[in-house]
Amino acid sequence: MATQIPQTDVAELQDELAVNATAGVPAGGPRQKSITIGAVCKALVQEFPDISISKIRYLEDQKLLTPRRTPGGYRLYTQGDVARLRTILRMQRDEFLPLRVIRQELAAGRAGETTPAPGRAAREGMRPWRTSVSVREATGALYSIEDVLEETKADAKLVRELEEYGVVKGEQRSGVRYFDETEREIIGAVAELARYGVGGRNLRVFRSSADREANLLQQILAPALRSRNPQRRKEALEALENLAAVATHLKHLLLIRDLRKIAG
Repeated sequence: MATQIPQTDVAELQDELAVNATAGVPAGGPRQKSITIGAVCKALVQEFPDISISKIRYLEDQKLLTPRRTPGGYRLYTQGDVARLRTILRMQRDEFLPLRVIRQELAAGRAGETTPAPGRAAREGMRPWRTSVSVREATGALYSIEDVLEETKADAKLVRELEEYGVVKGEQRSGVRYFDETEREIIGAVAELARYGVGGRNLRVFRSSADREANLLQQILAPALRSRNPQRRKEALEALENLAAVATHLKHLLLIRDLRKIAG
């Protein structure tokens, strides 16, 4: 049976031919400095087997990519665009970062995997660990329960369970329940787990683990975090983020090790 080519791929192949024709380049001719979305997929598929044209378009819709357009409306990606996309995909795959955090990382100047983290750790030659979330982040944004349910596709009953087990707390204002940005992300992650039958009561192990880790890091850095010296406190916050990144990576490695035993 002949292999069916996805319609989006057909469209992009047509786009590529049209772009090359416009540029006066025959099909199969030398690659241009800017390439089409189909060529981007081909360039990245070996490292990211699940890459697809629709996924790249989605990242563009989320304002993470801004390829230029030809007068005919075709997307053209520079090598810088491809490098940025590779960084985004690695942050998703290796660090499990949500798009919101990836957007912040990129805005902060993260453009490659070899950029050292700032602060005392980098100055003293310690291994620079990239943090997933800044502990200093405080946007103050609040989201109503209706907005959270709509965006995360979570069930209202599940959110009530999460509150009962102390996974999220929320805040009551004028009779309306609100959640901050981090709690909204937590609810979204739990909603994904719920598809596999994981309920709020099953998440106490995650909450207990997080509490123990936070208490450990607090014990290590408490004196510096309470310091009135701005520079010392700044370095303590950097160290806290660095330690949190190390702990997160360690948990990931331990989990992968145990899962391999299960799969084997």
